[in-house]
Amino acid sequence: MSISPGSVTSQPHIALFPSAGMGHLTPFLRLASQLLSHNCKLTLITTKPTVSVAECTHISSFLSKHPEINHIEFHVPPMQHSGSISDDPFFIQFEATSRSAHQIHPLLASLTPPVSAIFSDLVVANGANKVAVDLGVKNYVVSTTSLKFLSLMAYLPILTTSDAAKLVDGAAEIEIPGLTPLPISSIPPPFFNADHGFTATLVSNAKALPFCNGILMNTFESFEPETLSAINNKRALSNLPSILPIGPLETYGLNMNGQTRYLPWLNDQPAESVVFLSFGSRTAMSKDQIKELRDGLERSGYRFLWVLKTKKVDKDEKEDLGEILSSSFLERTKNRGMVIKEWVNQQDILGNAAIGGFVSHCGWNSVMEAAGNGVPVLAWPQHGDQRTNAEVLEKAGLGIWDATWGWGGKRLVKQDEIQRKISELMTDEKLKSKAKSVGDEAKKATGNGGTSKNTILETIESLKQNVHCFRNS
Repeated sequence: MSISPGSVTSQPHIALFPSAGMGHLTPFLRLASQLLSHNCKLTLITTKPTVSVAECTHISSFLSKHPEINHIEFHVPPMQHSGSISDDPFFIQFEATSRSAHQIHPLLASLTPPVSAIFSDLVVANGANKVAVDLGVKNYVVSTTSLKFLSLMAYLPILTTSDAAKLVDGAAEIEIPGLTPLPISSIPPPFFNADHGFTATLVSNAKALPFCNGILMNTFESFEPETLSAINNKRALSNLPSILPIGPLETYGLNMNGQTRYLPWLNDQPAESVVFLSFGSRTAMSKDQIKELRDGLERSGYRFLWVLKTKKVDKDEKEDLGEILSSSFLERTKNRGMVIKEWVNQQDILGNAAIGGFVSHCGWNSVMEAAGNGVPVLAWPQHGDQRTNAEVLEKAGLGIWDATWGWGGKRLVKQDEIQRKISELMTDEKLKSKAKSVGDEAKKATGNGGTSKNTILETIESLKQNVHCFRNS
């Protein structure tokens, strides 16, 4: 479609409200960057305090690069610990933010020019919806997971009440009417307990989804075609608003410390010779599992770049690499591998010609980054949405996974299993070809005339028309 440049008079003012963790913040910042390029005025609401150092650093760097963004620090009241709240600091922040989200009303009501839409994380959808109604503006939910997993979250209010028997009767799978069944083994453990703080938070916010104006998804049509078609054609979850695929979201350029260390090393490696291993911003493997991964990686014989985490929250990282992996391993592999503990620009790594495969936890940002670059993935899901994401990834032709490895920490995956799967990842030519095709489809979706690009342009244009009508009424 053709979009004429927006005038100042029809410039929409969008308030972006992400939740805790880099997995939630990253897609919001990427979306913000796109919205700025299309003449949108933005207000970014961030919670204070943040859980991780990485969040604080990225918010600060992004705002320094984009001083035109209005920034609101939303002070979240601390949660009183109770039996319903997990010990996970991110879950605690989710619940605290969700409970107080409605308190952004006076912060937004006083803005000039007035806010014309709120783009909120699912975790704050209920509060953001109430504020949007009071202000008379639109509210879009920005989903930070796969459409398949979003479907499960949208179904949670039913699954935890009238359909609760499905979770306890020993069934092998969960069927959401109109959609392909989900293996029971892919349901996150907290969902089996309706009183779990994380589950209760998602249920209350999932109930708000039907009242949103749309759900913006970091995915693209050809990656999840069956689920997208079923929902948008009202064959499944017919109470949901339109699903709006706008991915893979393009990255934004930030100058972060540490990049000069690994990128020159990657540039010196042969094409498609390096295995990249990263398990996200909040996955910490046990020391025993790290040792098995270390030995399996070494036995595979492949060059590698490994981003290692031993603590869920980055500010708790204390041990050095020699203590964790052994100095002898680092010495033996120094000419063919690199292990780092600091934050990396994953998009730059996956876009490097030296990368031949990606061992990933299947956080959704990682899946979309791999898809955008056509890099094959060995999925090793650890928690949350990641087993469902791995299933989506495999069906789309982007990667492989061994479902018997289970949730992270539930069993020790041995070095010989890891070695075999890494070898498969790096040698399977059919897999490589499929992954490249996925990459081509992703580029087509985000290019001029592509489905994802058109969707975001149409959404922005709709908001511009609303602003124009409001100011002329």
